[in-house]
Amino acid sequence: MHSSAPKKVGFWRKFARNRLAVVGLLMLLLMATVAGFADFFAPYSPLEMNLANAYAPPGSDGHLLGTDNYGRDILSRIIHGSRISLTIGLVVVSIAATVGTLLGLLAGFLGGWVDMLIMRLVEIFYAFPFLILVIAVMAILGPNIFNVMWVLGAVSWPIYARLVRAVVLGLREQEFVEAARSGGASTARLIFRHVLPNSLTPVIVTATFGIPEAILSAAALGFLGLGVQPPTPEWGALVSEGKDFIRRAPFLITWPGLAIMITVMSFNFLGDGLRDTLDPRLNKGK
Repeated sequence: MHSSAPKKVGFWRKFARNRLAVVGLLMLLLMATVAGFADFFAPYSPLEMNLANAYAPPGSDGHLLGTDNYGRDILSRIIHGSRISLTIGLVVVSIAATVGTLLGLLAGFLGGWVDMLIMRLVEIFYAFPFLILVIAVMAILGPNIFNVMWVLGAVSWPIYARLVRAVVLGLREQEFVEAARSGGASTARLIFRHVLPNSLTPVIVTATFGIPEAILSAAALGFLGLGVQPPTPEWGALVSEGKDFIRRAPFLITWPGLAIMITVMSFNFLGDGLRDTLDPRLNKGK
């Protein structure tokens, strides 16, 4: 009589069980394609003005989503805005995850005064409301896309540092780390060769949720006039520009608002799927 061991389910099969995650992934792939080839997909230039055709309603004169107060095609501005918003989200998370992961590795593995110093710095950042801190720094530095990206990244790293530190505290006493240490591996080799690869799963999941948060934060700054400046078609700036004409042309804020909502939901669906797939505690017994 042969005993059959349970088959190991592959990553994609586990991930595909979450249909919303698959929908989110497909939506994001579509958005990335449109953003990457914005010049091809956009029917008009996002900066081309035609005051004679201002406030054209959706579907009129070849403008599928209408035109704004300067007669610029809203669909074209949203398509080009997707490139800016997605870039901001990716760059912000890259900065935050890199800095936070590095500091979390050092705090968790070295311990002692290094751990205390980094964790006190984390607590200082958490003492200030996130958006208030960002607004204060942006007001000092001035609004532009580069300041938006690095400021959001610079204040978002603590969540990654705390997360990685907690994971490393459990890993540094594991047998494979002790075996490498006994074999004469240096501290740097232990951290980057043995501990870091085993700490990346929660970082990947957190980063997936961090991208929509960065997009929302950038949109909030754009709405307040502290983010990407007109006439650059960033989604938050589009909502800010349209708010003054909400009674006359409510579609000016409807379409960029929907773009933000769909993007955030897609990233959240993807993050849920990755969390369910990559976290072994959640997959236990499945």
